Amino acid sequence: MTILVTGAAGFIGFHVATALLARGERVVGVDNLNDYYAPSLKRARLEKLTGEKYFAFHQADIADYEPLLKIASEAKVETIVHLAAQAGVRYSLENPFAYGQSNLAGHLNMLELARSLTTGHLVYASSSSVYGRNTELPFSEEQKTDAPASLYGATKKADELMSDSYAHLYALPLTGLRFFTVYGPWGRPDMAYWIFTEKMLKGEPISVFNHGRMARDFTYIDDIVDGVLAAYHRAPGPDKGFHRVYNLGNDKPEELTKLIAILEKELGVEARQELMEMQDGDVERTWADISRARAELGYDPKTSLEEGLGRFVAWRRSFPQGF
Repeated sequence: MTILVTGAAGFIGFHVATALLARGERVVGVDNLNDYYAPSLKRARLEKLTGEKYFAFHQADIADYEPLLKIASEAKVETIVHLAAQAGVRYSLENPFAYGQSNLAGHLNMLELARSLTTGHLVYASSSSVYGRNTELPFSEEQKTDAPASLYGATKKADELMSDSYAHLYALPLTGLRFFTVYGPWGRPDMAYWIFTEKMLKGEPISVFNHGRMARDFTYIDDIVDGVLAAYHRAPGPDKGFHRVYNLGNDKPEELTKLIAILEKELGVEARQELMEMQDGDVERTWADISRARAELGYDPKTSLEEGLGRFVAWRRSFPQGF
C-alpha cells in the first residue's frame, strides 16, 4: 500500500513513517521544512528515512493544493496519515496567520485531496488543546470542546468539525487523534522537556510557569505511534458516521516538578528554577481518558515518564553539538 504522510520531517511524522516502512509499506513523505524550529533537525530526521527503499520525499506545503494533488496522484496514494500542522500554543499568539494557513487551509486541502483520490482512510492529528478551558478531568471524547484556551486549540477543533462534515457529506472514512504532550527522541525543541534539558546542560535557569503547579499527560512517542498505526488499520464505517475521534495519551497526569526531578537525575545537574506566572493560552492540567481507544483500537501505552525521559536524554547525549 502507498501511504502519504504529511509532516514526515516532523517529530511524530518521522516516527510514524519509520514504523510504516518497517512494516513494508510504501511511504510518500511531504513537509515544507519551515523554520518554526531548526530545519537542521528536520533534515537529520529525513536523512534517516531517505535510505529506505520504499520512501520518497517531496518538499511541499499542505496549504498549496495543486502540488499536493500532483504528488499524490502520481504516487497512486491509497491512504493518508496527515500529521503536518503549525504546532505550538504560545506561538499562535505571535503569528496567528501561520495557523490559518497550515491548520485550516492545509487541513481543508487534505480533506479535498482524500475526496478527490477516493482514499480508503484519512487519519489526522488533532490535539488535547481542543479541551481548552474545560476543567472536568479526565478529558473524554464525550465532553464539549467549545471553549478553546488558544488559537491553536481552536484550529484543531475546527479541523475536527470540517472532518465531520466531509465524513457526513461524502461517506469519507476519517479518524482524528487527540495527542497529549508527546515526548521522546527526535522530539520538538520548543517542548518543555527539551528546553529544560538544554538550559540545564548549559547551567542556565529554567522558567517554571504557574510556580510549578502544572501537570501534563506526558505520552512517549512509541506509544503514540502504536496508537496511530492501530487507528490507521481501523477505518470508521457507517455505524460511526465515517468519523471517529480518539484521545491518545498515557492516562496518567504527571506534575511538572516530577519531570524536572527526573531530568536532574538523568543529567546529573540540579535545575536552577525561576518560578513564574501562568502563560496566556496555557492550561493547568491535562489528563486523557483513553477508554475509547483501549476498547476500539487496542491502544495500551506502556512507557513510564522515567523510562521515556531516560531514553530522550540518552539520545540527546548522542548529539553533543545539538542541532
